[in-house]
Amino acid sequence: MKLPHRRQFLHLAAGAATLPSVSRVAWAQTYPSRPLHIIVGFPPGGTVDIIARLLGRWLGERLGQQSVIDDRPGAAGNIATEAVVRSPPDGYTLLMAGSTNATNRTLYQNLNFDFFRDIALVGGIARVPIVMVVNPSFSATTLAEFIAYVKASPGKVTMASAGNGTPNHLSGELFKMMTGVSMIHVPYRGDPPAITDLLGGQVQVAFSTMPPAIEYIRDGKLRALAVTTATRSELLPDIPTLGELVPGFDAGVLIGVGVPKKTPAEIVEKLNKEINAMLGDPPTKAQIIKLGAAVIGGSPADYSTLLADETEKWGKVIHTANIKVQ
Repeated sequence: MKLPHRRQFLHLAAGAATLPSVSRVAWAQTYPSRPLHIIVGFPPGGTVDIIARLLGRWLGERLGQQSVIDDRPGAAGNIATEAVVRSPPDGYTLLMAGSTNATNRTLYQNLNFDFFRDIALVGGIARVPIVMVVNPSFSATTLAEFIAYVKASPGKVTMASAGNGTPNHLSGELFKMMTGVSMIHVPYRGDPPAITDLLGGQVQVAFSTMPPAIEYIRDGKLRALAVTTATRSELLPDIPTLGELVPGFDAGVLIGVGVPKKTPAEIVEKLNKEINAMLGDPPTKAQIIKLGAAVIGGSPADYSTLLADETEKWGKVIHTANIKVQ
């Protein structure tokens, strides 16, 4: 699939369609008058679900209406995304939109929607680092030692991820491309089973999001070699970034919010304002940081730019590594 230029993404993502100004303003002034539904494309208890619940609680307190969290896992978030695309553009159905939406545009050839055409982005909430972990019995104790070991044993080290085409998998493929190492990818259905097999020694290394791995790292049951983001994690300040040894390496999982295209711009702006207020609230920000994430914030256009960049970057990795989904 040929990827459009980044500028086209920004054009497609550039706000809701225009309604008559009087009706738009009136709609925004009375909004919300009933419960909001926040659609999550992943199982309960995961990072995206946790952040969705923080958002739902915040919006409920600030806007005076209950927020219902609706987890619809499956097809790497595509089921949830299509549900929002087909929903009325009235601001009552929100999508937890992020990195998987960006990568799915390349991974899936026959989607019934176009994410950047059919979703209006509201704003970014957080960026979650991925951590590269090994079993403590593995001989390499540093990232440099690991790279040297794999280069000396090409194709013998197994690399676990949360599944084909996930940000975890793509981070591992980018690592392979930038370091010239050869590893065998072993996809799992999520981080927890991958971590379980890493603990049991069935695989040698895993690229995992922070929450499922952090307690094992703290307990010494897993050894963290590096985090994938450009800056060190506040939860693991002593663990280097991959970029410290592999210049230019930067990867993470973006989490934010979208709504159906044609949602009135005033409602998008109202939701964006609340997201930024939530991220400026010290207790809520602390809860997000406890997940290992860094807060984002900013305007809808800012988040559109981030996801457009993600789409272009990971599209190249997907094509180069010839990644296919089942």
